[in-house]
Amino acid sequence: MMIALPLHLLAAVIWVGGMFFAYTSLRPAAVEFLTQEQRLPLWAGSLKIFFNWVWPSIVALLITGIWMISLLGGMGGLGIYVHIMLLVGIFMMLIFMHVFFNPFKKLKRAVAGRDWIAGATALTQIRKLVLLNLILGIITIVIASSGRYWLG
Repeated sequence: MMIALPLHLLAAVIWVGGMFFAYTSLRPAAVEFLTQEQRLPLWAGSLKIFFNWVWPSIVALLITGIWMISLLGGMGGLGIYVHIMLLVGIFMMLIFMHVFFNPFKKLKRAVAGRDWIAGATALTQIRKLVLLNLILGIITIVIASSGRYWLG
């Protein structure tokens, strides 16, 4: 547990913190200071770099989560908050994979072809799904950190 828990928390902070930064800081600054033709390549490049961190974070979350569950005797003995955390986390991973393999792929293709309309459409879809994942990530953090006190 001494190794698994800090790695688990670090992976969650990287993923959720990155989404928080992108949504609350990078997006407003890009809209205010850049044209659409400048924003779309910025987003394609930034997301590519960020996603290179998200993939290992997801792997770490899965490995350390399963590791901690096994150390604690399996799912049967754990509180409902752990079950909820796991369910929401898996849902977040599926949303991320959809973003990565669908609208992000379209965004990269649109930027390469300088198709700003298709790029803007893809980025809008990414923005909405990142907001959903950010909300789910914050909920998961609240459940993980305090769920034992109010969910048992």
